[in-house]
Amino acid sequence: MSALALPAAAQASERPGVVHPNDSLGNTKFSDAVINGGKAIVLGTTAKKSVTVTYTASNESGITLTEAFLWQGTDSSNTDDITGSLGTDDNPSCTESTTDIGVYSCKAVFNIDPAADLKDNGVAGTWKLFLGAWDLYANAGYDDNVATASIKKLSKLTANATPEPVKKGKTITVAGKLTRANWETGKYPGYGSQSAKLQFRKKGSSTYTTLKTVRAGSTGALKSTTKATVDGYYRYVFAGTATTAASTAPGDFVDVK
Repeated sequence: MSALALPAAAQASERPGVVHPNDSLGNTKFSDAVINGGKAIVLGTTAKKSVTVTYTASNESGITLTEAFLWQGTDSSNTDDITGSLGTDDNPSCTESTTDIGVYSCKAVFNIDPAADLKDNGVAGTWKLFLGAWDLYANAGYDDNVATASIKKLSKLTANATPEPVKKGKTITVAGKLTRANWETGKYPGYGSQSAKLQFRKKGSSTYTTLKTVRAGSTGALKSTTKATVDGYYRYVFAGTATTAASTAPGDFVDVK
């Protein structure tokens, strides 16, 4: 993963000899950008993730080089206004169309290591795609908001139904906990004050039914009760938020006597 710096197309000093663009776009146009297949980028605390970005770059003068960044902030040309930046290890690869002169299909790969790249660098939520390019005459162009991506924290959820076994008609208590990745500490603290659905699946069935919605406490702890009727599995399901991915606890089986 590249160092967390300003994109070179927006900062001429980063690439000696390359002209700073005269406007926010230049002569190269970017379109059809797709980040991670259109899905949210979900990251835990240690597992690295490879994220592919595809896009089209068009310039009748030809293109010699492109670059790609994911960033957060208000002004890509001012380091003080950039709160987060992720780069690629290698420059994007581009192939010119055989039928349309100056139209290139490009691919960039971001290898994100949350422990190194997201510690004190940006926050979970919406990130913008910055694309830059240089034509055959070393003229630079860029677009700092070609598309947006959602980078979310991985969440984990547990469920434990007791007692096991239980007599029919008696009360079952289903406890659990919702946690999510903290990129600064590398741990999974409780994610409090969130709602999760308590669901049940009868033994032999493949379908879960929602019994109720439960709100987690300040530490992420979940607790709810229900009546035992038949053998089956209990679980909690968290729908996710703008900053945190959805998660589902493994079903916990209860034998009803």
